[in-house]
Amino acid sequence: MNINLTPGPSQLFYTVPDHARHAFKEGITSISHRSKTFESYFQKATEGLKELLGIPTDYFIFFTGSATEVWEKSIQNLVENSSMHLVNGAFSNRYFEIAKQLGKHAQKMDAPLGQNFSSIPITNYGTELIAITQNETSTGVSLTNDFIREVREKNSEALIVVDAVSSMPYPALDYSQIDSVFFSVQKGFGMPAGLGVWAVNPRCIEKAESLLARGISIGSYHNLPTLLLNALKNQTTETPNVLGIYLLSCVVEDFLRIGIKKIRQETDYKAAILYQALRAHPLMSAFVKDESAQSKTVIVADCGEHSIRISNYLSEHGFNPGEGYGEKKKSQLRFANFPAHSKEQYERMVDLIENLR
Repeated sequence: MNINLTPGPSQLFYTVPDHARHAFKEGITSISHRSKTFESYFQKATEGLKELLGIPTDYFIFFTGSATEVWEKSIQNLVENSSMHLVNGAFSNRYFEIAKQLGKHAQKMDAPLGQNFSSIPITNYGTELIAITQNETSTGVSLTNDFIREVREKNSEALIVVDAVSSMPYPALDYSQIDSVFFSVQKGFGMPAGLGVWAVNPRCIEKAESLLARGISIGSYHNLPTLLLNALKNQTTETPNVLGIYLLSCVVEDFLRIGIKKIRQETDYKAAILYQALRAHPLMSAFVKDESAQSKTVIVADCGEHSIRISNYLSEHGFNPGEGYGEKKKSQLRFANFPAHSKEQYERMVDLIENLR
């Protein structure tokens, strides 16, 4: 079996095929999103996510078509005029571009490619929303809770929205320092693509309701007040990805059975042995040099002219890494490190890398 190490869509978690077969056998894919059965899956998924990720009980969890949709909806619902975007790669920059396309006064602070913001002073940005990409999928740069806490200390009035698309469920976020987090399921949750998860606190709901009350457009069927109205009934606004929500409820239950502590420990272990191999390798090296900024879930390797050769070599042995992103497409490889990737698989892959000269 080939192991998919692209950062998304990535390898399916091993229980997903059985859960999907059960869903088709039992007709779950055809149930009404207003039925009690669907409400039970919605409730199981949202309550399970709160338990798994340590999300506070006063947060609300909504389902969207993708995390990309949340880029747009968060700007529409939480920004009247201005937003600040901390950009450390292609995806955080796309969030910024969407804010501009929506007519907002969007500003950005750029970190050098492959680096965090440690060399840039954090100040009060004077904006309504600060967008932080906790794990930049294009570069493999990760931001710490301490950094997010510093941003909060300097910007207590702003809403802080965290994109954790390629790191969840790994990071133990400090939810007292943020107002919203979102992610999708085709990466760390090992599921088929097509479902976004958006968690918000009461401050976000209040902001959206305030904008709406003043006649400011916050979007239509997926605005926060409408999402909340339905979520309080364990329902969605529109006919959703029922299969995705059901599968998520099952995978979250599987993760809870394994335990988030074990998931995080295994993620740390797999990342450590790959980074160690990259430090000693003559053809490959870690793109992110600062160990405190190295992602544990998307590990990016500089391969230079050897990129295609290394990729083909690993593929011949059943491991399919992702290409680099953007201008680094042909000179880097990206290795996903999600719960669907076992320790044994990572050990075999690292052995292959160490034997390649």
